[in-house]
Amino acid sequence: MSVEVITFGCRLNTFESEVMRREAEAAGLGNAVLVNTCAVTGEAVRQARQTIRRLRREQPGARIVVTGCAAQVEGANFAAMPEVDAVLGNEEKLKRASYAALPDFGVGAEEKLRVNDIMSVTETAPHFVDGIDGHVRAFLQVQTGCDHRCTFCIIPYGRGNSRSVPMGAVVDQARRLVEGGYREVVLTGVDATSYGGDLPGRPTLGQLAKTLLKQVPEIARLRLSSIDSIEVDTHLLDLIADEPRFMPHLHLSLQHGDDMILKRMKRRHLSADALAFAQTARRLRPEMSFGADMIAGFPTETEQMAQNSARLAEAMGIAHLHVFPYSPRPGTPAARMPQLDRGLVKARAAALRAVAERLHGRHLEKLSGSRQVILVERNGMAHTEDFTLVAAPGLSPGALVRVTITGHNGRHLQIGTAANAAA
Repeated sequence: MSVEVITFGCRLNTFESEVMRREAEAAGLGNAVLVNTCAVTGEAVRQARQTIRRLRREQPGARIVVTGCAAQVEGANFAAMPEVDAVLGNEEKLKRASYAALPDFGVGAEEKLRVNDIMSVTETAPHFVDGIDGHVRAFLQVQTGCDHRCTFCIIPYGRGNSRSVPMGAVVDQARRLVEGGYREVVLTGVDATSYGGDLPGRPTLGQLAKTLLKQVPEIARLRLSSIDSIEVDTHLLDLIADEPRFMPHLHLSLQHGDDMILKRMKRRHLSADALAFAQTARRLRPEMSFGADMIAGFPTETEQMAQNSARLAEAMGIAHLHVFPYSPRPGTPAARMPQLDRGLVKARAAALRAVAERLHGRHLEKLSGSRQVILVERNGMAHTEDFTLVAAPGLSPGALVRVTITGHNGRHLQIGTAANAAA
């Protein structure tokens, strides 16, 4: 066995897992499992620990190395697990030397722990990958870390302060990816819309995207991962309005729809700001769709406040709404606020998910009968330009294909194969 990587969490983790695999193999590490964890919720941490225990039962002779955001903020807890052989921080996991210097089997918890102070890291070195195994879309890291301190979020303590990849390095990597056959590039970061604030000249994410599309014209589709709409600049609005290769889908970090809760979260936008951005984006690009993250059951949330989240999702027409029941993270201000009963949190999350399901069904219905260009993936599925999932049996992975949408099953779109043609 060589190196197996198991990834939890965001697209940035997915990108970094490929870097980890490459660096570990180059260091000569073998018969090892690298677990790249997520810390965004307590449930994510629980799942990681459960997976580690299962891995030890299934692969008793393998070396298990735990890293990622949960390892960065809870390193000692993972090091104390008898199933774990080593714990690496978020900075260490990307370095070949970290894997070459792993401790021997059977050492104590203190020797297992290789986690530095992430706040001391001031730069992000560009990491090049030729692709991501099993994906037809290429993820490209442009930024990591976050300078904001939302009261519910532990991630800045796992990723450190915001650090951007220089624009030239991003262009070089994008060119390398499209030369490798990738048709779609997804720009990823922890707080992607803060891109460039630490670079000379302070370029913005919009300027970076414009530069990429100009200097690498072979990019067929450019997409962004999660963004903060309050930081969107005029260059990004220009792309929404005028650039067909910039995909008409944005995933927004909304978190809630009630202004008092947004203030208690220390978010920088109010509900009216989010709605105004959605209206502007749709005016510039009528086919624009939105995804969003929302938290249900935040401390002090009343029933009226919960309803305000549902109303905002409805008003914005969020097609792809991801609902998270609030999960207190030790060390965050929100964990010290008056908590709601866990049963009530789950009930409010279920109610908001019902809204999400209705909005998604409405979106699927709207696309029925339309012509769409889809990017075919390796699991018999595909995505439209507005990131709606499509069943695409029998079509070649990696192909861009123009299809007719014949209907949907409530979860994804369906196509008529007789109308298929290369895009």
